[in-house]
Amino acid sequence: MDDRWNAVTALSEPSRRALYDYVRRQDHPVAREEAAAATAMSRALAAFHMDKLVEVGLLSARYAAPAGEARGRGRAPKVYEATGDGLAVTIPERRYELIADILAEAVAGGEQPTAEAAARLAYRRGRDLSVVVPPGPDVVGALAALGFEPRSDPGAVTLHNCPFHALAARHTALVCGLNHAFLSGLVDGLGVQDVAPVLSPHSGRCCVELRSR
Repeated sequence: MDDRWNAVTALSEPSRRALYDYVRRQDHPVAREEAAAATAMSRALAAFHMDKLVEVGLLSARYAAPAGEARGRGRAPKVYEATGDGLAVTIPERRYELIADILAEAVAGGEQPTAEAAARLAYRRGRDLSVVVPPGPDVVGALAALGFEPRSDPGAVTLHNCPFHALAARHTALVCGLNHAFLSGLVDGLGVQDVAPVLSPHSGRCCVELRSR
């Protein structure tokens, strides 16, 4: 989440936002001179702001001849391109892309019934994420990194944010079931033996909690 906040902060500066919007709309890598001319600022100022956008991960940079120009004998100029799929920040954190990806893969796989196939995929996705989510084998830290806002209570870890909130409100049985399968895979992947995810719907928090075994 910190990286996304850094990106949001960078885009709050009007010149950086104008440069980012211009580069993002182009179908070719953009040199500093082109970006400066398009946004009516000096080359030096455009270079400064574009390098800041590279620092926060919104642009990537490399050295190459601009589009339509043959490379000369000197050093190729620095050119910029937008990275990734854009920027989304939600408060509290939401992860609708995760559920969408699981459901799309289940439908594309053609297994029947689809809901059961999606649950197996959700479990597998949780196990896969267990090896990359910091801070290692600490389940509370892993849940916090995923946006669940965990709280250690007597005998349980309760989750005070549902990253799938809007979908869970409309398709409760399906989405809560996938969430339970996902968290089961995460806990198993982390090798946590003393807690287990259980469905425990409560108003204002996630439908799953981790209870002591």
